[in-house]
Amino acid sequence: DGLLRLDDLVADTITEWKSDPRKSRITIRQLLNQTDGIEGASFLQHASIRDRNTMAIRLPTLAEPGASFIYGPSHLQIFSELLRRKLGGRSTIAYFEGHVSDRLGLGRLNYKKDARGNPLPATGFELTAREWARLGELILGNGNYRWRQIVPANLLREALAGSQANPSYGLTFWLNSQAANGREADLERMLDLPWQSARWTDVCICKDAPPDMVVALGSHYQRLFIIPSLKAIIVRQGSEAKFSDAHFLRLVLGREG
Repeated sequence: DGLLRLDDLVADTITEWKSDPRKSRITIRQLLNQTDGIEGASFLQHASIRDRNTMAIRLPTLAEPGASFIYGPSHLQIFSELLRRKLGGRSTIAYFEGHVSDRLGLGRLNYKKDARGNPLPATGFELTAREWARLGELILGNGNYRWRQIVPANLLREALAGSQANPSYGLTFWLNSQAANGREADLERMLDLPWQSARWTDVCICKDAPPDMVVALGSHYQRLFIIPSLKAIIVRQGSEAKFSDAHFLRLVLGREG
């Protein structure tokens, strides 16, 4: 709706960053694909933090913008503050509900928030498998859900494009685009590594799954797999279980053995 553009500078809205030599060059796209160079800050998920947004925008940079993939909740937390300011202080959740979730028939969303009411975007929302699958329908439809264009198709295409630092991660979505020649990896184990030690440039999720597969990844191996070439949506929910994305997909797709 024209509220923002992916290659806008974050510092145009979070003006405290204008004097910082690195933060002043960070784009919204780099926030969303987690290549902004800012500390990942997993501690932002602690319930004791009263104002996650303020803490997030004060985090240090660890690398040059665009140079490294550093996974963590900080990037989406900063984006949440950027969106709040763009909306003039109005609720970011109400904005998302009005523009996306209500149109998918999801109604009011349950989510984690801090004492200031800031959502914790990195933890997502509480959804049933069928509700989560509606996001898959949206992606299969190139942003169209049940004959209504909810997300512009060109914006969705950009969301499903990787970065130079991590070709397997778009704008919050994981990608299997390197399936043909990539190195199959357990994403959650890789995310537990120090960011300097994780090599992302040749990673794929499953070599036997189509390269157009898109994955929404949740903690404890919650998964939404979307495979446009097969017109397939696969939801996996569970916890505390041994799980392999590649093995699971080979079983589901009949490619094991």
